[in-house]
Amino acid sequence: MYRILANFFKRFFKTATIYKYGFNWSPMYRRSTARLIDVSDDLHVVKIRLKLSWKNRNYAGSIFGGSMLSATDPIYMIQLIQILGDDYVVWDKTVNVKYKRPAKETIYAEFIFSKEEIDTIKKQIDIKNEIDITKNTALVNAENIIIAEVEKTIYIAKKSFYKDKQKLRKQQQNQRSTK
Repeated sequence: MYRILANFFKRFFKTATIYKYGFNWSPMYRRSTARLIDVSDDLHVVKIRLKLSWKNRNYAGSIFGGSMLSATDPIYMIQLIQILGDDYVVWDKTVNVKYKRPAKETIYAEFIFSKEEIDTIKKQIDIKNEIDITKNTALVNAENIIIAEVEKTIYIAKKSFYKDKQKLRKQQQNQRSTK
């Protein structure tokens, strides 16, 4: 549904605008209580803000760790889907969060892909058909003190390779179930 809406709105708005407001209006992301505050025109830089509120305050009075995780969770994957285009499959694989200190104030995070990084990803996929990459981001307060560190592993593949891999996997499952 989101992809259909995004394609419709591309007739009227820049992709970065759709990305920003699409996230901020999406019920799944709104529940994280975070907001995208800046998206570069090429989507290579996304900035978020997560304010302490009654919706995300934990028993100790700081931002609930689940809100921090859900605020960061979808950004890299959807950012890459938009940057790479329809010829690629992108999935989140793993996440590791290290909470450094309680978040008792508004916190921020930046998600950055350089042009060189995107070129390297495309070259590696041309050679290997599929890869895993690891991206790190930090949730920081206004003084740039690290509140939490997030490490994401993301799977990326050529769409044609991924579809063939899925077909082969289903065939193998069917063969096992008929024995």
